[in-house]
Amino acid sequence: MTGGAGKILVVDDEAQIRRFLRIALEAHDFAVVEAARGQDAVARTATESPDVVILDLGLPDMDGKAVIARIREWSSVPILVLSVRQAEAEKVAALDAGADDYVVKPFGIAELLARLRVLRRGRGGEGGAAEPSELTVGELRIDLARREVQVGDRPVRLTRKEFELLAMLARHAGRIVTHPQLLRQVWGRAHEADIHYLRVFVSQIRDKLGDDPAHPRFILNEPGVGYRLLVP
Repeated sequence: MTGGAGKILVVDDEAQIRRFLRIALEAHDFAVVEAARGQDAVARTATESPDVVILDLGLPDMDGKAVIARIREWSSVPILVLSVRQAEAEKVAALDAGADDYVVKPFGIAELLARLRVLRRGRGGEGGAAEPSELTVGELRIDLARREVQVGDRPVRLTRKEFELLAMLARHAGRIVTHPQLLRQVWGRAHEADIHYLRVFVSQIRDKLGDDPAHPRFILNEPGVGYRLLVP
């Protein structure tokens, strides 16, 4: 077993998928442990302390979303869903349950490795520490205390709601934040269905950051699901 790059728990009821992922991940210096059932996934998350959980939703004993909810009762370990389910409702439900990212099968191993790197960076040292006063994602710097934003050396003036929206994306940089999560955080639970708010405000933020939605450097739209702040 290797493991210099970290430990990954692979949860999938298909032995060939687990074998493929084991070979690919161990080739990149990850240690890999496996589970074929949801109950085993919850138990192994507790006993093996993985750095990331890769989770299929279609498990024989329980739905993957229930596994996510069980793990989230006591752990903040990054969870990457790897599923054939492509429906937007499935993606939103998994992310709202507590998953950090969602990749649809079939998938490319290069993309999967990139997603894993982002998840590990994003959760590194989280462990209950106080939130930093400044967030830096590539050229973007967000001073949470002063409520100031810069792109490189250029200051960017945002309204209060624009700042709150961008700050939430930055706190979850590299991970999908769903429409309901953003709306709850910035506008409150009464506005969870008001997705047009997000379209307007994200458009305004992009304009102020100088971000081209056709070739984004900062904010990526995940159609029907949410938004992701890109990590260089």
